[in-house]
Amino acid sequence: MRGGGRLPADMSSQQENYRVTRAAGVVGAATLASRVLGLVRDVLVAYFIGAGFFSDAFFTAFRIPNLLRRLFAEGSLTVSFVPVFVEYLAAGDRRSAEDMARSAFRLLTLILLAVAALGILCAPLLVRLIAPGFLDVPGKFALTVTLTRLVFPYILFIGLVALSMGVLNGMGHFAAPALAPALLNVGIIGCLVVFATRFSSPVFALAGGVLVGGALQLALQVPVLVKKGVSPWKRAPLYHPGLKKVALRMLPAMLGAAVYQINIVIGNLLASLLSEGAISYLYYADRLVQFPLGLFGIAIATAVLPSLSKQAAQGRKRQLADTFAYAMKSVSFITLPAMAGLIVLREPILTLIFQRGAFGPESVRLTASALLYYSVGLWAFSAVRIVVSVFYAFQDTATPVKMAIISIVFNLAAALALMGPMGHGGLALATSLASMVNLMLLTKALGNRLNLPLGRGWLSFCAKAALCSAVMGAVVWWLTRMLGADAETRFVVLLGDVTAMIVCGVVVYAAAFRLFFPGDLRAMTPFLGRNRGA
Repeated sequence: MRGGGRLPADMSSQQENYRVTRAAGVVGAATLASRVLGLVRDVLVAYFIGAGFFSDAFFTAFRIPNLLRRLFAEGSLTVSFVPVFVEYLAAGDRRSAEDMARSAFRLLTLILLAVAALGILCAPLLVRLIAPGFLDVPGKFALTVTLTRLVFPYILFIGLVALSMGVLNGMGHFAAPALAPALLNVGIIGCLVVFATRFSSPVFALAGGVLVGGALQLALQVPVLVKKGVSPWKRAPLYHPGLKKVALRMLPAMLGAAVYQINIVIGNLLASLLSEGAISYLYYADRLVQFPLGLFGIAIATAVLPSLSKQAAQGRKRQLADTFAYAMKSVSFITLPAMAGLIVLREPILTLIFQRGAFGPESVRLTASALLYYSVGLWAFSAVRIVVSVFYAFQDTATPVKMAIISIVFNLAAALALMGPMGHGGLALATSLASMVNLMLLTKALGNRLNLPLGRGWLSFCAKAALCSAVMGAVVWWLTRMLGADAETRFVVLLGDVTAMIVCGVVVYAAAFRLFFPGDLRAMTPFLGRNRGA
């Protein structure tokens, strides 16, 4: 840029794409570490408590504070805080931005302490609401209440971690917030390994690990905040004018940003009315879907929000539309083949990861049913997060809420219709279908708001990625028939088979794209890490 002139729009968009890609790479790498540790954690959980009485109780107990985390912390606080915080920074008023962050830490700590105390007090009512079927199983309701009270203080730690994430992401730092979930897994793994055999049930060591992991997550953020000039304990007023903007957007954002989690909870509630283990099958399947979702969908959504917020604050709608399209293409490029891979390899992957100890072949088969129907919606789960980020960049929380309500009502109706003939698999399918409805409604509303043709570029790219994914899926399915891996296959052999099929799938997908759509593949050069010096 010379003579104070602006960069051409296409060059500006390309540079923004590189910034988004670099940030998404940082978040994705950290998320990969977290997801790998998460798999280790889930393997230990499956080994010690399997899929039944104790696992149903813990997953339900942890679902309550975890839902609050999704709704209140990551779901609404971060997406409401970042655009306002970035607005101050974009205006050159760093001091006000820092004061707002410190005020938010003070006020949020008080709120979260009250929420944690209320959650412990009202645990019986919460469990009754979220898992009414447990009342009919002797001891299950009481155990779930006890576990809920043990894990509820986790909301204090993770709420402050989410605020730290908003502050650091707004300042262009993504590593520490993205690494935080890894420390939750470290805490749980450590407590299970050390204390699982020292309690009356390993499930209590699991609950203790949640609290240890929460404390570790917060401890990671504090030194980075101090280095960035935002010391949480530094003097600041309890209230800052910017917090009013954040608060006005948080309540609707709770619903708009966490539709997937709300639909999961609806599935959990209805699953409590099915046979024992249904909640656990849904949980384990969801954990595997969360792997690519967190690694790519959430990573890209997290990385793109500050860029979209800056473009919205500066009124650069055309560049914002370009950034949005690039983010959607990036998500489609990865999640569609991941979806195909999970569908085809669901049973071998579940056998490889979970089948040991209390988790037997029948648990694998029933979990595979849930994984199939969750996987169908993986691309929609990921894409919704990108579309919602654009609305929050414009500080518009009302539109996502309207679409979320429609999606949740659709999910409930579909779940009630499908759970009879399909069991827990129908609940998973209802969640996927609801996300597709939500994505369709949000994208249409966004196109109307920007008055730009958002769909043409990335939808055609999505169709091409789907075609290449179908080719890949067919080849990998043929390989599974050739290799014939089943529940009796030895671990080392199964590991080799699954690894070979995944590598083959990646090669086939890349080759299909290069053969059929080389131009579209070149358009993804920022994502593929080329031409960094452009």
